[in-house]
Amino acid sequence: MKRVTIRDVSEKAGVSTAAVSYVLNGREGKVSSETVAKVRKAVEELNYIPDFSARSLANNKSKLIGVVIPQTEERKQLLLQNPFYSELVCGIEARLRQSGYHMILSGVEKGEGYLDTSMQRNLDGAIITGIYQESFYEDLKKVRMPIVLIDSYINDSYFDSVGIDDELGGYMATKHLIDNGHTNIALVTGLIRKDGVVEKRFLGYKRALKEAGLFYNPDYVFEHSVTYEYGREAGKLIASKQMEITAAFATSDLMAMGVMQGVRDEGREVPTHISVIGFDDISVARISTPPLTTIRQDAVAKGIMAAERLLSAIGHTEAYRSFEPLVMPLELIDRRSVLRIGGSAE
Repeated sequence: MKRVTIRDVSEKAGVSTAAVSYVLNGREGKVSSETVAKVRKAVEELNYIPDFSARSLANNKSKLIGVVIPQTEERKQLLLQNPFYSELVCGIEARLRQSGYHMILSGVEKGEGYLDTSMQRNLDGAIITGIYQESFYEDLKKVRMPIVLIDSYINDSYFDSVGIDDELGGYMATKHLIDNGHTNIALVTGLIRKDGVVEKRFLGYKRALKEAGLFYNPDYVFEHSVTYEYGREAGKLIASKQMEITAAFATSDLMAMGVMQGVRDEGREVPTHISVIGFDDISVARISTPPLTTIRQDAVAKGIMAAERLLSAIGHTEAYRSFEPLVMPLELIDRRSVLRIGGSAE
């Protein structure tokens, strides 16, 4: 079947191809309202689908945005494994779609670069989540396109960034357990890397302990990849071998739910025997058993704001420049997975 072209639309509408181009590219002010109506009617009747590759060549805009989600140490895709990333990407995609942009989602493994991908696709910009090696960011800067980082502590004014105060979040979670009478508090966490999100939450955990005059015990830190499976393994260890531990702060809700199941596997209950607090407030946290107390960050809103920042940068007529980093708010969501020592479930 022959593809419908812009010339077919112009002949059907009885207007010039230039007029059709103005309407299709959102420059309707250059033609009359009557012409706009004719073009739209012709497009609908012919079922015309714009050729985005041709449009890219014409105006040097691909309308494509690259979105990078990190891989885990086991090379699993976090988008499929952790609902937080699914919610984040939903926010990004919805906002990009509103402005007529399309998203190309990819994962980058350790040691890989993004330069070739972005050049081959002629991307208009990119949103990068997570942390990578320094060489990765140096490659990104060579592309000379707007880039927004999410959850990155890279100190480079070339990039825009959207994130939260992860150290504060770790402090808030640990302090909530301390305020409820807990003094032997485990930390179940992903791998602690310098200047990463997990390290910041770990530092918040240590700050809360120090402020309360509690001893930091490295044996209470259970560190591995951010998975439900490891959370469950850590929960079993906490319930079976570390009897003095009465509470656990998991640096993600996914791990927190694993911890709760691991505690149950050992014949103990949350929060009766072990209290658990998570981080993120993913959608399933409220329907877990028991409903999970957690530090809430709005993943969807974070994705929307990252897309907003990128679209603003793409729209600049001046040379690309970054904005001040955007730090989004955190909130303690108090449900029923934390027990006040000597009291009842929260």
